[in-house]
Amino acid sequence: MKKQLISILIVAMACGTAWAIRGQFGHEQGASWAGGIFALALILVSKRKDWYSKVFSIALASAVGWGAGGMMSYGQVVGYGRSTSFPNAFYGLVMLMVIGGLYGILGGGFVGLTLEGSKQKKVNWGALLAEMIAGGVLGYYLFVVQLEWLMTPPREETWSVCLGAGLALVWHMARNNYTSSIRVSLFSALGAGFGFAFGNFLQTLGDILQIQFNMWNVMEYSIGFFGGLGMAYGVFSSEWPEETAASEGWESKIAMLLVFMGIPFINLIDSMGYHTLLERIKDPVNPETTAMLSTILGTLILTAVAVIGYFKYSKGTGGFGRNDVLMLFAVYLAAYILVSYIVVGVFAGRFPSNHQLYWVNFIVILLLARKQFSPFFADLLKDLNLNRWLFLLVGAIVVIMLLAFILVNSHGIMGGAHDRFPN
Repeated sequence: MKKQLISILIVAMACGTAWAIRGQFGHEQGASWAGGIFALALILVSKRKDWYSKVFSIALASAVGWGAGGMMSYGQVVGYGRSTSFPNAFYGLVMLMVIGGLYGILGGGFVGLTLEGSKQKKVNWGALLAEMIAGGVLGYYLFVVQLEWLMTPPREETWSVCLGAGLALVWHMARNNYTSSIRVSLFSALGAGFGFAFGNFLQTLGDILQIQFNMWNVMEYSIGFFGGLGMAYGVFSSEWPEETAASEGWESKIAMLLVFMGIPFINLIDSMGYHTLLERIKDPVNPETTAMLSTILGTLILTAVAVIGYFKYSKGTGGFGRNDVLMLFAVYLAAYILVSYIVVGVFAGRFPSNHQLYWVNFIVILLLARKQFSPFFADLLKDLNLNRWLFLLVGAIVVIMLLAFILVNSHGIMGGAHDRFPN
């Protein structure tokens, strides 16, 4: 059991760190990079040679799945959790649980399907994506347009798109008997959902106690940590095909190009472009030079990531090993940490304390990852055991109710607070 816990901890810490860094980038592109790190950490500790060989495909599936939730708006919902009214605070925490759960359903489901696909049972990705797109459209028009269920007025209600797509994903997995994938999806949802609500509690409590730290980043770390914990538990407690379907050469190549070149350079354009950094950093001394140096360094770092990814892909045509996956994971996460310094203004003399903790997590993960043992539980589950999952869900909601009660009795009116319902 100790070995499994260490493996799960490695994945949870990697996911927490990646999601905390994602806060500097935001939206789908930042979440996609973090999602790729999620998968690389999972594959690293798996000790499955067939998973090593399709590392790029799994990383791409995770990046797309976890990244899709980046379209959802949650700033207003975080404000509900800071309300002095229990109904509003409880609503805020529960809705954050819903938003986090949607991240997990999509991300965990895509990872599970990539792992469960075999030569005898291939995943029909074309049909799945068509169903999810239709589900997303129907979800928006049903919940928002027809029923007018508004979670975050006046913000965008794109949670409904993710909900419709997530339901279509679960329905597709259930129809095609992808039981292990459903388990990963549901446990990822439970972990990320609880992590988001618990993270909002920690953030608000930190502000109440006037802790001099980026408490928003603590909330982000929480959703990643618990989401990764749920995903890792779902994977390592489920039964998988003895030999998954190997990726075709062109599939691996396209996946590598998208994960190690496409996603990083989209983040470069959106978050580290010269004009973006000039406006964002606002260096009072020499803004033009600071922005230019930042953009150049960011380009060099991401070029190195692309070169290393392509080099590993070229060398891995004869088969990937654990050291290859370790290299890809370390490079991908380290680059994400480095460019996060650029985005916050390292050339303007800004070194936020939370960024130093990213490196602490990075070092601890690598030290723990040196130990090699199977992370899978002795008794792998073949069935979903929905009753146990529902019991855990109810337990999580009860805990969230208690956290909301603690918050509303711990503070007065706070900055950034919002009320969804009249007091």
